Amino acid sequence: MINVINKIPHSEFPTGTVISVRGSVIDAEFKAGLPPVHHELRTGDAGDIVVEVITQLNDRTIRGIALTSTRGLSRGSIVRNYGRPLRVPVGRQLLGRMFDAFGNTIDRGDPLAATEWRSIHRESPSLVERPTRSDVFLTGIKAIDVLAPLERGGKAGLFGGAGVGKTVLITELIHNVVGEHEGVSLFCGIGERCREAEELYREMKQAGVLDNTVMIFGQMNEPPGARYRVGHAALTMAEYFRDDERQDVLLLVDNIFRFIQAGTEVSGLMGELPSRVGYQPTLASDLAGLEERICTTSSGSITSVQAVYVPADDFTDPSAVHTFAHLSTSIVLSRKRASEGLYPAINPLESGSKMLMPPIVGERHYQLAQDVRRTLAQYEELKDIIAMLGLEELSRDDRRTVNRARRLERFLTQPFFTTGQFTGYTGRLVSLEDALRGCERILDDEFHDTPERALYMIGGADEAVEKEAAS
Repeated sequence: MINVINKIPHSEFPTGTVISVRGSVIDAEFKAGLPPVHHELRTGDAGDIVVEVITQLNDRTIRGIALTSTRGLSRGSIVRNYGRPLRVPVGRQLLGRMFDAFGNTIDRGDPLAATEWRSIHRESPSLVERPTRSDVFLTGIKAIDVLAPLERGGKAGLFGGAGVGKTVLITELIHNVVGEHEGVSLFCGIGERCREAEELYREMKQAGVLDNTVMIFGQMNEPPGARYRVGHAALTMAEYFRDDERQDVLLLVDNIFRFIQAGTEVSGLMGELPSRVGYQPTLASDLAGLEERICTTSSGSITSVQAVYVPADDFTDPSAVHTFAHLSTSIVLSRKRASEGLYPAINPLESGSKMLMPPIVGERHYQLAQDVRRTLAQYEELKDIIAMLGLEELSRDDRRTVNRARRLERFLTQPFFTTGQFTGYTGRLVSLEDALRGCERILDDEFHDTPERALYMIGGADEAVEKEAAS
């Protein structure tokens, strides 16, 4: 059970009584005025059961979802209305701390000093507040910067099934970007394992980046209501740094599918008829309400990188389809590439970015990315012929294409700092110029006679020359 420690003073708003409890769904009767939708109610003997109003059944009854355990709650219990929605703390005091969905610290540190609290339900900025220019957000990861560059103030999704490296890629982005990032970083764990939260907190502390980072978690053992609202709470904290402090914010979300899943659970508990594949009928609007708050304004930006679990690797699943629509960059992780040891397991043919246009990245970068994609696509088409007849049956031009493609595949692998203890490879941070120059040299057949293994798990292309010379 979540320990809600932020105490709230006695309210003058009318109280109600619980008339039914069905799991996390609570019906309460208010004889002297109904609380509005999204308002926070408290009940239970100690007032520690938090309920959010979801709907008004009639002029005297509301139906809400409990965000904490309802153990011990019974009919007739008093329900207090505090006359406001759920709130979380905001301010610079949050930096370096870890919170739950209610804004309580869960890092065993000192309680927060007096600070401002804001509603988690806020409108997205209007179109007139948003700038029209676009800038690239560099990560130091070759496959991303060359083929699917991120947008500063945009939304990027890491799509993949279980075990293909979404969380590893997120932690590497934290390592590479948070240290260089001049603004504030905010990590939001939705439906995460407590082990992952603890490990991430420890790693960020050791890396020395925790002081500019806020972490907020709605763990998978918590009720669906808490997991459903932790994303909104994280955005309220991020919006403070963007709008009030006028800073750039890096928002890392792991995993946005768990937000959709929590919404499905809440919808089912509320008795709503399920939509396609069992998802809630309001899937599109629920996701849009969260995603549209992530944007750039004239005062600052929120750049978001979101891990997106794809159920059974089915990219036609409604959760993946609806998430795709909100993103400026889609990075697709491939189980096949992971099984071949090509890490990060990014599929270069399915990944894409709206930033990869000549006016934004420049003509050279655009043409190189297109040439890399074309070479890899041709190799993909030739794989069946190679499997049936062998490489020798290909024409000379096709053999040269295969030679380039296999070396490009290995060059686009990269050793990560966060996995060095498991792989034995020292991590590399690669500049965009080094990554582009390496691809250019491979496409020019400079490494035609260089063994493929020399290009595997390196940084810049010069390392391949050094590795070959050493061997």
